[in-house]
Amino acid sequence: MNDSIGEKVEIVDYLRVARRRLWVLVGVPLVATGAAAGIVLLAPQQYSGTAYVAAPALVGGAAGTQYTGTQAANQFVAAFGAAVTSPRVLADVAGDTGVTPERLRDGLAVTQVGASSQLEVTYTAGDRATVAPVLGATTTRALAFLFSSQVGIATSEVEAANADVTAATKAIGEWEKANKVSQPDRIYQATLSELTSLRQQQLSMQAVGNSRGASAAAAAITAAQRKLDELGPKLPDYQALLAQRDAATGALSQAREGLQAARAQAQAADPKQVTSIGETHDVSRMAELVRTALPVGGAGLLLGVLLVGVLELLSRARLTGRPTTPPAPSDPPPAEPLVPAQTPAEPLVPAQTVPAARP
Repeated sequence: MNDSIGEKVEIVDYLRVARRRLWVLVGVPLVATGAAAGIVLLAPQQYSGTAYVAAPALVGGAAGTQYTGTQAANQFVAAFGAAVTSPRVLADVAGDTGVTPERLRDGLAVTQVGASSQLEVTYTAGDRATVAPVLGATTTRALAFLFSSQVGIATSEVEAANADVTAATKAIGEWEKANKVSQPDRIYQATLSELTSLRQQQLSMQAVGNSRGASAAAAAITAAQRKLDELGPKLPDYQALLAQRDAATGALSQAREGLQAARAQAQAADPKQVTSIGETHDVSRMAELVRTALPVGGAGLLLGVLLVGVLELLSRARLTGRPTTPPAPSDPPPAEPLVPAQTPAEPLVPAQTVPAARP
């Protein structure tokens, strides 16, 4: 019960303060809203346009695509938005259109259409003639930044892998020239097969008693074994060179596949095929006024409440800090007349007669 009474008293106090400071609560939001409305209405006319980017072939699909998986659309939108405001793209667009990078950064906005991979690039400026050129240059430069650069990277990888293959092939040729033997691995395998065949012939001739044939086979076996002994120590180095060339060849094949995929993506990102630019229109002042005045009015109301609180604190501090003076002396009150104390009258008791004594 007491709590509810206390709350009512506080609410009444708040209402009393609000009524007393009503000019602050109403005046500050009105002044702020009026100032914002004046700035919007007196500002130069703004113009806006929208470019649409729809490139479904760039998102999802084959594993070689740059943006794959369940988050492919969001990744593409984030990458495109970052590319639009990147220093390199802004500098290129500024060079193409003559608009400063700072103005481009303030006027450009990228939004995703629903949950799809389609994008809307909006540009707002005070010069109507710059809207369409900026949109065209921005979409072209951003797409080139994302996908044409991949072609350059893939081309560099192909060149590097091709250089590795050339170096490995040259090393093999120099080894063969230094050791005066060509393709020792194949010679070793052929000699090993020949040695196996000669041993079989030797056994066959020994079985039939052909000693001369067996001796000839033994001499051939000795020559083949000598050749194997000469090639055997050299073969590991040569095989290592072959392994390097095979690895470089495999890397070159993968680099060529990546280059082909990058070129396909760059072709799918052709601005002439995936972008379209809408008409330039005037920015509605009423929409801008509502979008600006309402937040400013809310901020003004909050500021008014804070000012009322500050004013009340200052007022109470001024009252509590005022010095207190003792009351002025006054005439003493008149003395009360002395009234004699009255004792209560004793009740009259009738006299009792004592009976006379009998003689």
